Amino acid sequence: MCFWHQIGKFHQEAGSINLKGMIVRNFEFKARVADASAYEEKLQTLSAQFIGEDFQTDTYFKVAQGRLKLREGSIEQALIHYLRPDINGAKLSNVLLYKAPADDTLRAILTRSLGVLVVVEKRRRIYFLGNVKFHFDEVNSLGQFIEVEVIDELNQLCTDELQAQCLHYVRFFELTPDDFVSKSYSDLLLEKQVAGASRVAE
Repeated sequence: MCFWHQIGKFHQEAGSINLKGMIVRNFEFKARVADASAYEEKLQTLSAQFIGEDFQTDTYFKVAQGRLKLREGSIEQALIHYLRPDINGAKLSNVLLYKAPADDTLRAILTRSLGVLVVVEKRRRIYFLGNVKFHFDEVNSLGQFIEVEVIDELNQLCTDELQAQCLHYVRFFELTPDDFVSKSYSDLLLEKQVAGASRVAE
C-alpha cells in the first residue's frame, strides 16, 4: 500500500463528512517572503475574493501521527488534523477538519489529554479564487509568509490536476526554490525556541 493511500485510509477511518467536519485533500506550498503585501497586491490583479483579516492562535498538541491544532480566530475556528510531508515546494496534504468555535473547555480537554506542543500566533489575510485559497501571513517571531492551498473538498480532482494548479501560482508569484518552506509554523517556532535556549545556556 502506497504512502498516500495509507494516509487517505487513516483519515477515512478517523471520521466522516458532516455539516461541521470534512475530509479534504489540498495541494499546497508555503514560502517565506520579505514583504507579503507585495504578493497580495499581485494577487489582487486577478480579482480574487478577499475574505478578511484574521488574528489566529493555533495551539498544536502532541500527537503520534501528523499534526493536530486548535485554531482560534475571528474568521476561522476549527480543530484540524493533517498529514503532510516535510518537503520543499508544492505537496499533497490530507486534512481532517472539524469546525469548532472557540471554547475554553475544548482547549482544556485537549491540553490535559495530549499536552501542548507549541502555540503559534499570526495575522492572516485570506483570499479565495475558485477552489484556491491564499494566505498572506505575519507570524509572531517568524516573519512574513505566503501560503497557497488548492482545495479538493469533494474529491473530484486528480492529484496531477491539483499539482498543476498549485505550480501555476508558484510561477505567478515568481517564487524560487530558496523561497519555499518545508516545515509548519509550529516546527519553525520550536526550532527557534530551542536555538534561543541553547544560546542562553552557553
